[in-house]
Amino acid sequence: MAKRENELTWRELEIGVIATEPGNASQYRTGDWRSQKPVYLFERCIKCGMCQLFCPEGCVQQNAEGYFEADLYYCKGCGICARECPTMVITMEEEKE
Repeated sequence: MAKRENELTWRELEIGVIATEPGNASQYRTGDWRSQKPVYLFERCIKCGMCQLFCPEGCVQQNAEGYFEADLYYCKGCGICARECPTMVITMEEEKE
């Protein structure tokens, strides 16, 4: 993943506590923290948007075809989208560096 201007990766952060507000994913590259990522099977998706509704960071967005997918730049891999999907279209897979 490319580093955006003026952003630090987790390896560049100083040791200590970072206190932030809930829903702060747009301010940090939180996708680097992920150990699992959501994988969508669009052929079974009914485009209901439940994954977007329940995403705690708001990183699931609708694409041009009307399907929903997570922005992996911000997705923390919590798996809530997969648990809430009524058609089980989303599976969580191990992140491969």
